[in-house]
Amino acid sequence: MFSRILIANRGEIAVRVIRAAREMGIETVAVYSTADREAKHVRISDRAICIGPPAPVDSYLNIPAIISAAEVANVDAIHPGYGFLAENAHFAEVCRSCNIEFIGPSVESMQMLGNKVRCKQLAIAKKVPTAASSKGKIEDEDKAVVRAREIGYPVMIKAAAGGGGRGIRVAHNDISLRSGLAAARAEAEAAFGDGDIYLEKFIEHARHVEVQVLGDRSGNIVHLFERDCTMQRRKQKLIEESPCPLLKDDERRRICQAAVRLCKAAGYYSAGTVEFLMDQDKNFYLMEVNTRVQVEHPVTEMVTGIDIVKQQIRIASGENLSFSQRDVKLTGHAIEARINAEDPDRGFAPCAGVVDEFYPPGGFGVRLDTHCHSGYRIPPQYDSLIAKLIVHRQSRDEAIATLHQALHEFHVYPTKTTIPLHVRLMKNGNFRKAEVDINFVERLLSL
Repeated sequence: MFSRILIANRGEIAVRVIRAAREMGIETVAVYSTADREAKHVRISDRAICIGPPAPVDSYLNIPAIISAAEVANVDAIHPGYGFLAENAHFAEVCRSCNIEFIGPSVESMQMLGNKVRCKQLAIAKKVPTAASSKGKIEDEDKAVVRAREIGYPVMIKAAAGGGGRGIRVAHNDISLRSGLAAARAEAEAAFGDGDIYLEKFIEHARHVEVQVLGDRSGNIVHLFERDCTMQRRKQKLIEESPCPLLKDDERRRICQAAVRLCKAAGYYSAGTVEFLMDQDKNFYLMEVNTRVQVEHPVTEMVTGIDIVKQQIRIASGENLSFSQRDVKLTGHAIEARINAEDPDRGFAPCAGVVDEFYPPGGFGVRLDTHCHSGYRIPPQYDSLIAKLIVHRQSRDEAIATLHQALHEFHVYPTKTTIPLHVRLMKNGNFRKAEVDINFVERLLSL
């Protein structure tokens, strides 16, 4: 087991990893930008090292600075969290070339699954359901039009690299396809440094269902069941829950086994998430694989009792999974609401600045993952997520009721947050009946 690890991230995920590591008896080293000098992850770690000014490119994305900090602190391993460098295969390669273990999957599996074109080709070979697509990157506009007509409109133009909803356009005809190709390519190049794009059939009225997997270096892979992440705005998740309220046991088994099959084929180890779109007939189609811990991993932890971050650390240190698939049980229902410092009344504009009052909720079945507190100054340079409110109860109805109450109890002032939106969604009849799709929230907000 490692004796000391560095957390190459900030915010609630850095706090989450530090807590897990220290419970395991592992010393922790935080890195921070000058904007995060007083941040919680800096205060609770055993040691903290400044790696640069506020801009992410000069700090949390600065590979030489992070590696230098790791070498100065003499760490055994680096945990990348999510975002920033978490899915950067080059960073993982640099870590291991410096004899620092990367707490994540192998470079090879990251490259295989992180590229959507290569991932889809592997999925097809392993009979994992995929939507009709261009089967390769698009390089010629006229050929793209021909293939789009063969697939059938509407189609999605998607970035081959990256994720998070960036580099995606929906085209309903030849004109919108031609205009969308250049825009998607430019956005992909800017976001991921890779302008490759491809086409895929657009699944209308789809739900977003993803499967959490864990694998070790000996080839043992298990799934931790599925999460429903359908409640989204602009392809950014707002609410996640487990299990999916619509799936029956045989449907759940099929989608989870497909995820495991794909990851086995890629020689995957560590924590990962296989994301699918599910149509109205419950047919599911591979969307992408996230080769890291997810923002929404707590809902899976609550319904399985398995600490995913600790498992990541154990796997990276060379340990095998201590349990098999038959040991993983699904208990109760968990829901997570992402609390962002954004103003829903001003087009969800980010709200940086000082939080004068921060009073978290509590009670039976309530968990709050956050780095925020009264007096905390939210920097404008980073993602607006300030907390994840998670509830776990025996039934979905109970979970909704508990989350609704916890949201009412949650007080953040004067910072505008998405709490009022979540209160509204908890009361919504369509959400309560699970009659939603990935565009439901945007339709609701447009009324």
